[in-house]
Amino acid sequence: MTQKTLKDLQNEVDAYILQFKEGYFQPMTMLARMSEEVGELAREVNHRFGEKPKKATEADNSIELELGDILFITICFANSLGIDLTEAHDKVMHKFRTRDADRWTKINTDN
Repeated sequence: MTQKTLKDLQNEVDAYILQFKEGYFQPMTMLARMSEEVGELAREVNHRFGEKPKKATEADNSIELELGDILFITICFANSLGIDLTEAHDKVMHKFRTRDADRWTKINTDN
């Protein structure tokens, strides 16, 4: 299986969404959808690692699927606003590498 780039993912989602007349949701709706998906991820993490077991009547979901849902809505949000996620990622990594360069203890150091 070949690896997909972020650009590949953005193009794949764009092709999927644009086959429908409705197209992308408005930004506030995207944010609400994203919040909903993050809540579903929190629920799955709590079931797996927290003190709240899943009810017998609850559907089987997984952390993997919930992360996939978050990735999908993130890509939709970015596409709808014309944001290149590779560029966004590069900017964020630059920020972390400069701002937090000495914040954490690095592996293989004496400090």
